[in-house]
Amino acid sequence: MKTVKVVAAVICDSLQEKKKLFATARGYGEFKGQWEFPGGKVEAGETPQQALTREIHEELDTEIHVGDLIGTIEYDYPTFHLSMDCFWCEVVDGELKLLEAEDAKRLSKDTLYSVQWLPADITLIEKIEQQMG
Repeated sequence: MKTVKVVAAVICDSLQEKKKLFATARGYGEFKGQWEFPGGKVEAGETPQQALTREIHEELDTEIHVGDLIGTIEYDYPTFHLSMDCFWCEVVDGELKLLEAEDAKRLSKDTLYSVQWLPADITLIEKIEQQMG
């Protein structure tokens, strides 16, 4: 089975407080309408942090600061294995503009489970919830 290496940004209002998180709904593909943390594939020669900075600029027209690694998700989808590094991030310049996703929400600790997460992303929600302020 092919492994796809990706990164995801858990964009919060502040790396110190982490009161609200930014999540997006996929605008395409098999999982259209399900929720995820924005990000994408790591290209050859990139560090995960460089890939995340590039992907967020491409998807949301925003500059971010990449903080600590929250965890790495290893998940088997029917046609591929996903290996996803998830990092705490905060916006340093620009507004979050949806260039690829169909919707976005800012979720608090109390509303984390109010959206239908992608199968891989939901595996990290409990860990994120524990680290939120």
